[in-house]
Amino acid sequence: MLNKLQQQIVSLVCNEDGASRADLARLTGMSKAAIGTIVKELLADGILQESDIPASGGQGRPSVTLSLAPDAAYAIGISFIDNQLVMVLANGKGEILLERNLIPASGIPPLVQQLANEIAAMLEQSAIDRQHLMGVGLALSAFIDASQSVCVQSALMGWHQVPLAELLSKATGGLPVVVENDTRALAIHEKTFGLLRKQDSAVVISHGSGIGSAAVIHGRIWRGAHGGAGEIAHCTIVPAGKPCRCGKRGCLDTIASLTAIFEQARMEGIDATSLSELEAMARKGHSAAVHILHQAGDALGMAIANQIHNNDPAAIMLAHQPEHFQGLLNTVMQQAIETNLLPGMAGKTPLIYRALEPNSWALAAASVAIIHVLFPEY
Repeated sequence: MLNKLQQQIVSLVCNEDGASRADLARLTGMSKAAIGTIVKELLADGILQESDIPASGGQGRPSVTLSLAPDAAYAIGISFIDNQLVMVLANGKGEILLERNLIPASGIPPLVQQLANEIAAMLEQSAIDRQHLMGVGLALSAFIDASQSVCVQSALMGWHQVPLAELLSKATGGLPVVVENDTRALAIHEKTFGLLRKQDSAVVISHGSGIGSAAVIHGRIWRGAHGGAGEIAHCTIVPAGKPCRCGKRGCLDTIASLTAIFEQARMEGIDATSLSELEAMARKGHSAAVHILHQAGDALGMAIANQIHNNDPAAIMLAHQPEHFQGLLNTVMQQAIETNLLPGMAGKTPLIYRALEPNSWALAAASVAIIHVLFPEY
């Protein structure tokens, strides 16, 4: 376990995507001697590694740059998306070493045993010593308790009060297991290894079968007092609107999620199975397709505007399906964001688009397991 000063140095190295000792001294205000001592410990423990990076312009003496060592940590990440079980083994730089795509077993006990079996098989295949595995992370579209161990409720999975971390840890002989909301897991991954490294504050919005959000405030994930921060999908957009699977009515999820969009399309007699198909119909002037996309984009934009008002982040990341998010839905969403913002806040928050792949959630879950050990208070 890293001490506070070591955590601070490793966190800065991750955020800066590599940093020299001089950089660390400047960023922390600590003396070069103090930085040198901490770095020496982290190098000896195999947490950091050194590389020679030429000075700007390729001239002068190369500076020694520090980065997180790939073999400093390993973790297994697990996600459940659209009835697909995706598992990855990742290293300390957020790189995928092994991947498995499976159909999840039905029922909690069979599923836990399936996961335990697959974890053992992945460790055997990779030849990684079990002692070098920092833990297992699970990313779920769910409300997770503040201890990151219990799935309090998942409308998509139909789970209530499932002590998933305890069950899987027991089945794997005591491996550390952490459970996280999927969008929050993605935000942790992007803040540590991805596009949000340089952002002190940001909000991640995920758009797919469901909708999620997660806020990074002062470089840390905001979980709320009870672990429920970010439940944007179940914010009421239309009072007394359509019933939601959560038991409420008029939630954002019932209007703007892909599930809701395709359900509305079917009700209109439209046989579309992808957003691209629906966008193509809208471009040809299909009135029902235009209406569905306009309604969804307006609701999504209003929700994002509310996030900006609530958090005033440095950036908004929109994590979307692999399809291009550049059609009518996006246009209306952007218009709704600007329309619903106070004039003084309009146009100030950049929107970062992030295309999701089937393994994105599992990789994010692995990142959570690594961060949970390196930075326990994250």
